[in-house]
Amino acid sequence: MPGSDLPALPEPLPYPVVDNHCHLDLGRGPSALPVDEALRLAGSVGVTRIVQIGCDLPGARWAVETAGAYNAVVAGVSLHPNEAPRLAAAGDLDAALAEIDRLAGSSPRVRAVGETGLDYFRTGPEGVEAQQESFRAHIALAKKHGKTLVIHDRDAHDDVLKVVDSEGAPDRVVMHCFSGDADFARACVERGFWLSYAGTVTFKNAEPLRAALAVTPPDKMLVETDAPYLTPMPHRGRTNASYLVPLTVRAMAVTLGADLAELCRTIDANTDAAFGGPW
Repeated sequence: MPGSDLPALPEPLPYPVVDNHCHLDLGRGPSALPVDEALRLAGSVGVTRIVQIGCDLPGARWAVETAGAYNAVVAGVSLHPNEAPRLAAAGDLDAALAEIDRLAGSSPRVRAVGETGLDYFRTGPEGVEAQQESFRAHIALAKKHGKTLVIHDRDAHDDVLKVVDSEGAPDRVVMHCFSGDADFARACVERGFWLSYAGTVTFKNAEPLRAALAVTPPDKMLVETDAPYLTPMPHRGRTNASYLVPLTVRAMAVTLGADLAELCRTIDANTDAAFGGPW
């Protein structure tokens, strides 16, 4: 069982699913779980595989190493949108992107380039140019290495689509922690993107997000934690972990009026399609 400062284990899912976006390296104080324990707990409730996302150079290197050490884990490598302005200001963005290029091609266990994209919530107008430069570079790397592009989009829906449309999308694109409404969901699906739903879909004030889920085609739905963040209800505000995915999947099933086991099978197959096959 998790420690007393972590939420209790939920009821296991009837069919395995994948947490397609997790940060096992970003613990939150005493609630941090060692990798072995995080994977054990997740597996015990039917979350049998994880995509570990590295968001800066140390995190990207760690993601590649961890994916090489655990069969259940594959990696995504990137510079988070909020890293780009800091690196650009220091004159280090080009060198950092070169290292992401190297890491993206370093192992078949690296399945994704991302999370990349735009974040206009934490970075002001002065950071937009650097964010867009980094985003365009990551799109190019995803295409160069045949990896899935994982997009972070916060308060930047229109510009995210403008950049992707201008650069041309890779074959596989995942909208991480989808945060748009039904209209934006349709715009993303028209472009062939997968939409990944996090614990936010369980929040009481998330009716526009649930409306987006309702118009998402079944073959374009994914699930994630973004752990240790975005913990689903009824544990919002506490530390998230992959073993809490069942709470989000069950909420999705309720919203969709879907059979839980069938939804799990669909999400599992979708994740393989979105990330280049099973692992």
